[in-house]
Amino acid sequence: MVYNETMAKMKTAKQMERHLKGMANHHRIGILLFIAGNDGATLDDIVTALDANEKTLGEHTRRLSVAGLVNKKYRGKFVEHTLSPYGKTFVRFLQSFQKI
Repeated sequence: MVYNETMAKMKTAKQMERHLKGMANHHRIGILLFIAGNDGATLDDIVTALDANEKTLGEHTRRLSVAGLVNKKYRGKFVEHTLSPYGKTFVRFLQSFQKI
């Protein structure tokens, strides 16, 4: 295990791999970037914005959730999607990477 200056536990390589694999798809990257600008977006919102198949994007949002990058909040028959703290970190990385 690796520790930083304040002795806080840092992520292992395996934990980081989980997050990286979680976003390693163009649809997932698009979903993360969309949710970053549209907190609480539903699957319908995401499908409309990204103009892709609902089942495909539903599976990708599920994988982002499993990877710990997206939070889901159930509101009746709708599910609102927000970025987790890790998701926000990855979006900042993606946005900085876009500008290079």
